[in-house]
Amino acid sequence: MAFSYLTHLECSRTGETSAADRVAGTSAAGAPLLARYDLERVRDTVRPAELAGRAPDLWRYHEVLPVQAPEHVVSLGEGMTPLLPLPEQGRKSGLRRLLMKDEGLVPTGSFKARGAAVGVSRAAELGVHGVAMPTNGNAGAAWALYAARAGMASLIAMPADAPAITMAECLAAGAELYRVDGLIGDAGKLVAAAVAGREGYQEVSTLKEPYRLEGKKTMGYEIAEQLGWRTPDVLLYPTGGGVGIIGIYKALLEMRELGWLHGELPRLVAVQATGCAPIVEAFEAGAKESKPFPDAHTVAFGITVPKALGDFLVLEALYATEGTAVAVTDEQLLAAQRRLAELEGTFVCPEGAACFAAIDRLRESGWLGEDDETVVLNTGAGIKYPGTVPLDVPLLARNGVIPAGSPPNR
Repeated sequence: MAFSYLTHLECSRTGETSAADRVAGTSAAGAPLLARYDLERVRDTVRPAELAGRAPDLWRYHEVLPVQAPEHVVSLGEGMTPLLPLPEQGRKSGLRRLLMKDEGLVPTGSFKARGAAVGVSRAAELGVHGVAMPTNGNAGAAWALYAARAGMASLIAMPADAPAITMAECLAAGAELYRVDGLIGDAGKLVAAAVAGREGYQEVSTLKEPYRLEGKKTMGYEIAEQLGWRTPDVLLYPTGGGVGIIGIYKALLEMRELGWLHGELPRLVAVQATGCAPIVEAFEAGAKESKPFPDAHTVAFGITVPKALGDFLVLEALYATEGTAVAVTDEQLLAAQRRLAELEGTFVCPEGAACFAAIDRLRESGWLGEDDETVVLNTGAGIKYPGTVPLDVPLLARNGVIPAGSPPNR
């Protein structure tokens, strides 16, 4: 039995194939490359029920991941995050079956650890000595830490106002870190220029290498397994570069081909902020790809991507599953973040909170029904964004008195 059934890479635009045994970036057409597997052999080799006996991490799906040998796996224990029922939030939102996949519990505090684990593992296996990327914060932190785990160098550039804690993670991991006076696209240009002059480095920007996507797709496999090898009716995802929603859709198609899933796929929902909503604008126009979003800015820093390389793949997933795209304001997502913490005791990142704000919009419009089983992807821990909750707290004298009645900061 093979550890991986990876066969080749495929251009996401033209379908042209290429070998998977060398370091790869984008295709000849400048589009993301997709990893393809011998799914017929996987189907003949693995039964879904057998996975229950494997370690509770994303590597339980190693046959449909690109790393060829187990000794090349670089892991910090990522994967198998809980699928939490949210009864109180569900009652508030008018949903009988509301669940949250909580990615705030993986190493580095965000779902970016999945892509970093698989991307770094495959890069190391192919002989890469250093990884380089622009980032809005969490991805850079994850890749820096996993690179350190693998004994590799890392070069990270991020917008100057990226979350400070993600910068600290990079520095703690020994990364070569730079702040850039601009957006992630500006950081990307600087990284691309730097990598061109560095031997042994690979640029691992979003969808500019094929294996980050493979780590992200394991969220789709886990949701199906956690639900007893079925899917929910609706799945909401905060969308910036779009790797997560593209990966989940890829996983759903693979599982259907494997015979592990049957019936209709869940309706996928891309959630953005009104301050940066290129996918929403493109979807509403019925377009196949987005236009660069001007003056992009939102407190949900992780989804501040004015023009995603894989935008056409996100839109394809939405159209194919009869899904939709929704934008919410910063005020709405911050209120949703606070409400969820008070109702359910879970402090999610602002990007994840945007999905809970979007639920309100979708319920009001009737697009989302009260009996629709709905899964929200929370992509990170709220504690990585301390500035989203103002610290307006009374200061008492040491010999003072705590007043009676309701708390003053509510």
